[in-house]
Amino acid sequence: MNQWKQYQEENKNRFLEELLALLRIPSISAKTEHSSDMLTCAKAVEQSLIQAGAPITKIYETAGHPIVYAEIMTDPSFPTVLVYGHYDVQPADPLELWHSNPFDPTIKDGKIFARGACDDKGQFYMHVKALEIMTQTKSLCTNIKFIIEGEEEIGSPHLAQFVKAHTDLLKADVILISDTAMISMDNPSIDIGVRGLSYIEIELTGPNRDLHSGVYGGAVANPITILAKMIASCHDENNHITIPGFYDDVMDCTDEERNKMANAPFDENEFKADLGIQNVWGEKGYTTNERTGIRPTLEVNGIWGGYTGEGAKTVLPSKAFAKISCRLVPNQSSEKITSMVLAHFKKIAPANVTVHAFEHHGGEPYITPIDSHEYQSAAKAIAATFGKDPIPVRGGGSIPICSLFEKELGVKIVFMGFGLDSDNLHSPNEKYDIVNFYKGIETIPYFHQFFAEKKS
Repeated sequence: MNQWKQYQEENKNRFLEELLALLRIPSISAKTEHSSDMLTCAKAVEQSLIQAGAPITKIYETAGHPIVYAEIMTDPSFPTVLVYGHYDVQPADPLELWHSNPFDPTIKDGKIFARGACDDKGQFYMHVKALEIMTQTKSLCTNIKFIIEGEEEIGSPHLAQFVKAHTDLLKADVILISDTAMISMDNPSIDIGVRGLSYIEIELTGPNRDLHSGVYGGAVANPITILAKMIASCHDENNHITIPGFYDDVMDCTDEERNKMANAPFDENEFKADLGIQNVWGEKGYTTNERTGIRPTLEVNGIWGGYTGEGAKTVLPSKAFAKISCRLVPNQSSEKITSMVLAHFKKIAPANVTVHAFEHHGGEPYITPIDSHEYQSAAKAIAATFGKDPIPVRGGGSIPICSLFEKELGVKIVFMGFGLDSDNLHSPNEKYDIVNFYKGIETIPYFHQFFAEKKS
């Protein structure tokens, strides 16, 4: 353990510089113009794993972006840990809201500002550096495999096929993921689950072309107005989702579970101040933490149509568009919810517009049992470096591939995230605290140590 700390201290500046180099690669999976950057990033990830001590590495091509695989099989009698992460990042738009270039990482007040700093380059790279520490100090007590993909931010459309075709290659005793957050460095926590996702897009068409709003306004339905009304109708006065059947399969938390959630430190005034809002909003009868963890949601992620350029142009638009995502909780099926939501929007559309609605991607919710050896190993690891036991919490985000991993590989997933909810994931000025980065590197070897111990 002292060797781990000493090696990290001696090499921490290099660790940071290597992460910054990775962050400079604009690996935006959603934009085709960054295809070459995706391959460049995959090669950089592979090289970092080689340098960390992985004797076997390979870049697997897919119909989309490449998957990076690596392994170090220390001893066949040791348990095997499969580390999952992703090197792709969200688009940086809107660029004008960034305080610095999103792909020229800037350090300010001990924080790294860059796209992907926390989600997920900074977090999966902790595992790469933890591997280096364990190989260099000859303290490996597990076999370790890595699968780092390039399509998580677009729903992992090709990873499922890869996993199904390579179950022997990916065989492991546990899957370890750092793509989540903790409450704070003073109040460490572990996500015991993530929500599922249903992501759709809607296109409404009214007239066959844009019209003069003076000549035709008031006589022809405006698709933007119609779409806005349709979306608004999806919530009632209690912010309850009105789509018939939406809540049918929701697994309600017990009073005991809700009481445990209530014990997690949360300052609503601080929450509001951080976001610059006057009041919180959400489903009546639930707290803020419950709304973002144990309840399903329906949110508009983007809406557009008509003229949005500089100055004025008085048009009645031909089309209106919206992107909508639903976060799902245990027992809800992304396939079922997607079909339900698509059908609902087609049903409620008035006759004076036509609807084209389709799915982008989805994923299932996932829960980790807290009484498992896997979870307890993570909890003990965090207690070892933070000096206190972590609080189990439900995460609000989604990692679409989780349920498929468990189904195909037959093992449980443990989430060991070191980000913060305030790290501006998917937003301008994404950041990752350097102290969190270092703390993750320090903590991960302990997980391997405790997981290698016999189950109690």
